[in-house]
Amino acid sequence: MSEREILDVITKLSHEFGTAKYVKAGGGNTSCKDAETLWIKPSGTTLAGLTPKKFVAMDRALLSQLYAARTPKSASEQEEMAKNMMAAAVKPETPGRASVEAPLHDSLEARYVVHTHPAEVNGLTCAVGGRAAAAKLFPDALWVPYVNPGYTLCMAVRKALKDYKALHGKHPSVILLENHGVFVSGDTLKEVKATYASLMAVLCMAYKDAGIDARDVKPKGAPSETEAAKWRGHLSRGLGAEASSVAVSGKFEVGCGPISPDHIVYAKSYAFEGIITPDNLAAFKKLRGYAPRVIVTGNAVLGVGTCAKVASLALELALDGAVVRHLAKAFGGIKYLSDNDRNFIENWEVETYRAKQV
Repeated sequence: MSEREILDVITKLSHEFGTAKYVKAGGGNTSCKDAETLWIKPSGTTLAGLTPKKFVAMDRALLSQLYAARTPKSASEQEEMAKNMMAAAVKPETPGRASVEAPLHDSLEARYVVHTHPAEVNGLTCAVGGRAAAAKLFPDALWVPYVNPGYTLCMAVRKALKDYKALHGKHPSVILLENHGVFVSGDTLKEVKATYASLMAVLCMAYKDAGIDARDVKPKGAPSETEAAKWRGHLSRGLGAEASSVAVSGKFEVGCGPISPDHIVYAKSYAFEGIITPDNLAAFKKLRGYAPRVIVTGNAVLGVGTCAKVASLALELALDGAVVRHLAKAFGGIKYLSDNDRNFIENWEVETYRAKQV
């Protein structure tokens, strides 16, 4: 296939799986490759907005040097090394910052790779019994326990792929990442779409058999404009520019902790719950180290941010987290990330960059 044909296919797949059903905001990533080049989604951009010309082209020979590089001891130094080596592998004709998962995409043998975070998938991957359930539902899939995304995840997956291939003679078409999402790969558009269709069908049946329905999670009792105006005033006085915009929804059951990297990036690890006062907001900031992005108060859930886009995304990810939490009941209930894991995401330069792009 020609470069143009390959890029046309991955663009179609990006649009197919770039809907709100599969990803939120700038989440997820897609790639295609030939022997010399990996074309990957730029960091922070949306799958739905991709065109063939927007993909970042990377020299696979240069990128492969990362896998054998002598790694520093600290996680931050490792990620800095990976970022610099990835930047050096970007071809000059497509300047840009490649998705942080580019080395993982490059490590898979299939031509096309589509990584997403559907709530139906994360109801499994973010559940305490997720791994055991996945072994029964998807015996041919590769389950990867949670590790920090980026370089650390890439190297963990590379080792797991080596072990998987030694056992099965090939790479898996489905990789389930604990508290993260799914990678689906294939050599044709048809293969990728068929694998996703099968994956989602099996999960939907599992939730149906467990009596769990995502449609049960929906906002209830829309607050009045008078109430919303009052909350906006309190938040403006308590948070200043950090509450320049407030998105308002009826009440729903918000998650009580860090669910996945995307939830942390766009909605933060924890929501503020209680009466909105300057003192209460200040106490939250002191405890958590950041201004709340999601507020649960009265009969409402609020998304808060420096602009309308940030506020609406916070609310969208809070609702998605609520759906994931509900679906996880089918597999023993929700499993939150540890403090160490969430701290890495909250302070990772890569995720800060990604959020700013959106």
